Amino acid sequence: MDSLSQLALGAAVGIAVMGRRTALWKAALWGGVCGTLPDLDAFIDHGDAIADMTLHRANSHALFWLTLAAPAIAALIHRIHGQPGLFGRWWLAVWLALITHPLLDLMTVYGTQIARPFTSEPYGVGSIFIIDPLYTLPLLAGVGVALAAAPTRGLRWNAAGLALSTAYLAWGVAAQQQVSAVAREALAAQGVETRALLVTPTPFNSVLWRVLAITPQGYVEGYRSLLDDGRGMAFDRFDRGEALIAAHGERDAVRRIAAFTHGFYSLVERDGRLLLTDLRMGQEPSYFFRFVVAERRGDTWTEVPAFTVGIRPDVDRTLPWLWRRLLGEPLPPPR
Repeated sequence: MDSLSQLALGAAVGIAVMGRRTALWKAALWGGVCGTLPDLDAFIDHGDAIADMTLHRANSHALFWLTLAAPAIAALIHRIHGQPGLFGRWWLAVWLALITHPLLDLMTVYGTQIARPFTSEPYGVGSIFIIDPLYTLPLLAGVGVALAAAPTRGLRWNAAGLALSTAYLAWGVAAQQQVSAVAREALAAQGVETRALLVTPTPFNSVLWRVLAITPQGYVEGYRSLLDDGRGMAFDRFDRGEALIAAHGERDAVRRIAAFTHGFYSLVERDGRLLLTDLRMGQEPSYFFRFVVAERRGDTWTEVPAFTVGIRPDVDRTLPWLWRRLLGEPLPPPR
């Protein structure tokens, strides 16, 4: 999730755990700090763009390492404030603020390696967009009232914010399952053989969902709003670059993205460059994570350090379409 959501979640967890045992601003401050700490790995340069992507949300998001780090951070906080008898409580608050960060990230589609060092498998439920105001606002309201109001009333508001945001996560999973069922039904009715299916929300909401299916011929993309009539879906078909995948699939960059995306990627040759695209984040033809991984020199492909050439969508066209499509209007996506 975005940094503001993680900061708000950490602060809310800190307040909930510490309660009246310390000043609420201290609990919110240290909870927010601990809720933000795992994302500092974004500032580490791993050598190329694909390494930076696949090693983000790795060791710094591993539940094992965060659990080991919690008592040391709690000891530092306890020493700074010097409140006898609160070390155990600070330990619990720090641990929960740390581990709820990757657990929240787990709900997005990006891929979070929470089980390191035992496995580097990236996990992602994909039931919430990386920025969703309906998740974040209850947390911010709860923390804000907790810091401004009388302690008893503030703690109730903070607890309510946590409850509402958690309920919203549960709602997202339920909505995802409903859309997945409709998508499978529609794909089967159209005779589309599906090797893998991905259902994720479109930006800033959990009403309009993007459906992506890998097929033997390439991939298809469609959209489903919870406000749509009937159970039909329209899909657009695209070439995934199967011939290029057969020729270049053993390149290190391609293998890493294939594993990280669980197969939701494509390869295309353009202007003498081999472009590798993560199909999970974005919408056709605009994707945030598109990399140049090789260049053609004569008849030979030469591998190059991966760099990003992602394309952001045209906001002036996409946002109006997003809103109208969300409301159930059967509009084709902007291309």
